[in-house]
Amino acid sequence: MQRLKRIALALLILLLIFLVIVFILENRQPTSLLFLGWSSAQMPIAGYIISALLLGMVVGPLLAWLIGLRGGRRL
Repeated sequence: MQRLKRIALALLILLLIFLVIVFILENRQPTSLLFLGWSSAQMPIAGYIISALLLGMVVGPLLAWLIGLRGGRRL
């Protein structure tokens, strides 16, 4: 049973990698973002989306940890 779970997990990871590669290849047109008059360098759309995803994966847990520390002091 453990071996079947590992095979299923490996297949799921390979599928996820395949989908990310397809997403990147389909969104290669360069674009620049404009925010409050500030224009960013041209980069593929997939680069902006993946950067935002990675930033959220870092900031989200960090904020949850900070809120947890703050909430622990009240007890």
